[in-house]
Formats: sequence, structure tokens, C-alpha cells
Amino acid sequence: MSESISGVTLRCGFCLALNSVDLERASDRPVCGECSKPMLLDRPVKVSQEDFERTVLHAQVPVLVDFYADWCAPCKMVAPLLDEIAHQKIGKILVTKVDTDHAPDIAMKYEIRSIPTLIMFQEGEEIERSLGFEPERVRGLVEKVVA
Repeated sequence: MSESISGVTLRCGFCLALNSVDLERASDRPVCGECSKPMLLDRPVKVSQEDFERTVLHAQVPVLVDFYADWCAPCKMVAPLLDEIAHQKIGKILVTKVDTDHAPDIAMKYEIRSIPTLIMFQEGEEIERSLGFEPERVRGLVEKVVA
């Protein structure tokens, strides 16, 4: 069986099992192979330090990562924008969130010095980033990778 050109590995938000998901079929509402609960791809997906490489760097689709913290007010301003992008671009891009308080090694590796920082990854490489609340820049970034 050949691997999908839009495959990603995601951790179930309910039982924490890892699942291979074909984003091209995201609108079919995929379910977890362990617990059969829905894999909710029409909203940002939380990624942990342990899952980052597998989920973000090995994804076969562009991945927008929001580096945030729960206590950060500007991060809360970015959240509705990310919800909108995830909903509008379902199946074309994976929108993820990394809590920098719980993923210090990832934050250090990508030199996250202020939050929110949004980074667009494609084929495991950072292609561009946005610092702070820059909705038009983020929309432009997304349009660049998903025509």
C-alpha cells in the first residue's frame, strides 16, 4: 500500500493514541483507530514536544504551528484566526498549537523568543514565520502554500 501524499500522524485528543490520517479525507470526519472518537481537523490540533517531529516535520502537507501559552493575551487574539484557517483550509493544511511552557526544547530549537509566534513548515522545513498578531501576514502565508 502506498503512503498518502497528504498523510499526517496525529495524537487522538481523547485516548492519546497515534493515528495516521489522510488530510485529503478530513471532511469525511476520520476517527481514532483505538477509541473511535473523531479526529477533529477543522480546528487547531495540539501537538506536544514528544509528537512534534512526527506530526509537524514528517507531515506531507504544509503545517502552520502556533507557538503559544495559555496565559498569553495576544495568543488568545490569534486563536479565532487559527480556527478560521483550520476550518476553511481543512484537508489542505494542518493547523497546530504548541504550548511553549510544556515544550521548552522545541521552543528553544526554533528560537521562540516571544509569543505568539506562528511558523509555516513545509516538507519539514520552516519557510516563514509571523511574530505577534499579524492576521493579514498569516493569511498571506497560508495562501502561498495552499493556492
